[in-house]
Amino acid sequence: MAASINTEVKTLREKINDFNYQYYVLDSPSVPDAEFDRLFRRLVSLESEYPELVTKDSPSQRVGAQPLSKFDQITHKIPMLSLDNVFDNDGIEHFQKKLLNILNTEESINFVGEPKLDGIAVSLFYRNGSLEYGATRGDGKTGEDITQNVRTINSIPLTLLGNGFPEELEVRGEIFMPNDSFVALNESAVKLEQKAFVNPRNAAAGSLRQLDPKITASRRLKMCAYSLGFVSDNSLPDNHYDALNQLKSWGFVINSEMKILKGEQECISYCEDLGLKRDKLGYEIDGIVFKVNDFSQQETLGFISRAPRWAVAYKFPAQEEITTLLAVDFQVGRTGAITPVARLAPVFVGGVTVSNATLHNMDEIMRLGLEIGDQVIIRRAGDVIPKIVSRVPRESSTVTTKIDFPKVCPVCQSTIKVEDSGTIARCTGGMLCSAQLKESIKHFASRKALDIDGLGDKLVDQLVEKQLVTGVAGLYRLDLNNLVLLERMAEKSAKNILEAIELSKDTSLDKFIFALGIPEVGLTTAELLANHFEGLETLRDADEITLQNLPDVGPIMARNIYTYFRKNSSEILISELLGFGFRFKQMPKAKTNDKLFGKIVVITGTLPNLKRDELKSILKANGAKVQSSISKKTDYLVAGESAGSKLEKAERLKITILDEQKILTMI
Repeated sequence: MAASINTEVKTLREKINDFNYQYYVLDSPSVPDAEFDRLFRRLVSLESEYPELVTKDSPSQRVGAQPLSKFDQITHKIPMLSLDNVFDNDGIEHFQKKLLNILNTEESINFVGEPKLDGIAVSLFYRNGSLEYGATRGDGKTGEDITQNVRTINSIPLTLLGNGFPEELEVRGEIFMPNDSFVALNESAVKLEQKAFVNPRNAAAGSLRQLDPKITASRRLKMCAYSLGFVSDNSLPDNHYDALNQLKSWGFVINSEMKILKGEQECISYCEDLGLKRDKLGYEIDGIVFKVNDFSQQETLGFISRAPRWAVAYKFPAQEEITTLLAVDFQVGRTGAITPVARLAPVFVGGVTVSNATLHNMDEIMRLGLEIGDQVIIRRAGDVIPKIVSRVPRESSTVTTKIDFPKVCPVCQSTIKVEDSGTIARCTGGMLCSAQLKESIKHFASRKALDIDGLGDKLVDQLVEKQLVTGVAGLYRLDLNNLVLLERMAEKSAKNILEAIELSKDTSLDKFIFALGIPEVGLTTAELLANHFEGLETLRDADEITLQNLPDVGPIMARNIYTYFRKNSSEILISELLGFGFRFKQMPKAKTNDKLFGKIVVITGTLPNLKRDELKSILKANGAKVQSSISKKTDYLVAGESAGSKLEKAERLKITILDEQKILTMI
């Protein structure tokens, strides 16, 4: 396997993780859905071709991003998974064909089709018919506790209607803002001279993340139930369609466009029909979700690591418009990379007015054959910055101007150097370039790194522009006297910033390594380095061969790490930071159990003492791999009461069957 493949996989993971963080946590997406989908499909393709590259923390193995810290966190009893996507009729046909093969049948499958609402996924947990808590999806395993806010939404029942519901019931759905509510909210914002939301999804996300529930209540949000999560008994219907209608009888809103569809042709027709009705629905949708209706078939089909096999999201084509390229600006990133940004004549596309688009690099400009004054086709998929996909052929009367890539940095006037690959141009000014300095401080203080609460972009810009900070170490020299002189900085806010800076000294080694901003070193690699070397000194002394022998570290990354720790500027920075009293928390070590380490375990039925999730956590802590479906590779089935079809399949495959007591005895 070529080292370039390894590098590409790492780069894809880091990009996807960053895009996920911006989209789900910051509510500030930076790439179109179409671009994200392309990167994700490329990653999945490479990992399928080179399975040895798959790691447990790859975006393909997980969902979403980390929850915000300002809310309490709730661990989902059953992970909230994502869905695989298809983009055309061929994708729908391939999806059904794959399911028919797994089910070993030639009969058309009954699906349930529902609009894919463009909102925020939520989990609502009811105990004895009363709402106990509400949580966002978060990273799929842990979400934000938004109980007080969901209680303000009229379409969410605080107490279930009727009777016959399970003792414990988790209902999952989408919280969204109808179009009329969105328009009213933005009209009000304009009158109050406040910033308007760019689209209903961001408005819904911002409303749910308000610390004051009264603000959430004023936003006129709605919730539509679309599935079940944890259910404490088997009293519900045996299929998805009837189960949702049962939820409707208990007080939940379900989508009136939901239909039972037989086979791929009815699914394709449903896509066409809903596509024509899309603009008249009164709420934003970005596609359609198809789910196998029969729960027993769902159980047979099972899951892959991040998504159920029995469901898929059909994504509507990205929306496109034509506009004029007015200018190209060149921005400087944290590592000095020069990125061209297109300035466009404002155009309304995909529900928002667009005036900017990223061009990635000069190669992209050349590939598209762009000149200032050109008519261009832009595509906006989702809620984010659009992409220029092509240039409209010029007419003879069109006047254009050639785009010249700068020879010196537009910020600090330092020389620009083009890397050997020829695709990336960098400013050579380093921390003397205020743009690079600002971005390095923002990275250092970000949530994924040292998480300095309150140190936002505008504050960092002021600190650098007023020369109060000339490097990340300068953050630890700030005092109250110079902070209170900044714009909009009261004494209490300044004290909070200083307290957050002090708290950042208590961190883990992996976050400290990531915060340093070593080229190519993302969160995953930083954790790998911290786990392997267990100390900063050992890592600093490592040679390139030692680094390359680590899993997922190729020669380019090894060279970057080795070079970084041998720069005089890096030695000075690290010494300064350690001198401020950084304390690295001990990273927890996973337990191992010789009998369970690496074994594949499936749990089914009702256990006498433990809940399934509790046992699952115990098994994982002892090195076992817990899966949801039985296969020939399964080592153990832990069976409780009402084990059902999984027990029968395990017996047929002659898999070892254990009860709760036996598996605990093994541990």
